[in-house]
Amino acid sequence: MAMEGIGGASEVEREGNDSEIQLLRDRFRLSAISIAEAEAKRNGMNASETVVACIADLAFKYTEQLAKDVELFAQHANRKSVNMEDVILSAHRNEHLSTLLRTFSNDLKIKEPQLEERERRLNWLETVSLITVHVGLPSLSLFISFSVQEK
Repeated sequence: MAMEGIGGASEVEREGNDSEIQLLRDRFRLSAISIAEAEAKRNGMNASETVVACIADLAFKYTEQLAKDVELFAQHANRKSVNMEDVILSAHRNEHLSTLLRTFSNDLKIKEPQLEERERRLNWLETVSLITVHVGLPSLSLFISFSVQEK
């Protein structure tokens, strides 16, 4: 029989959750180390393993706190999921970051209708392909180009 832990979670659930968090922490650390080494190499410097590990741990702890903050913003708005506004609100103390996030959000909103159009075209292309195969017409080649600007 599983014992109930804090918040009603059983020991098995907490152990599973702990292993997931450890896996995320390890992956986060590997990514941070990779980024630090690449930046150090790009700038002709050496990065101390100890310093990089500390930065990775600090960044992970910051990310955990950020996740809690955006979750609370969503709960305050009576929502069960986090949206872009919650993320932007979490950056309210850093004006530059907040501005960058708003710009990024606006860019995504502009690109969103283009994605819907692309999906419609792809669905149409799938339908044409199915009709072509069914009727036995010679192969039909359609080329649709999409340009995506990346900054």
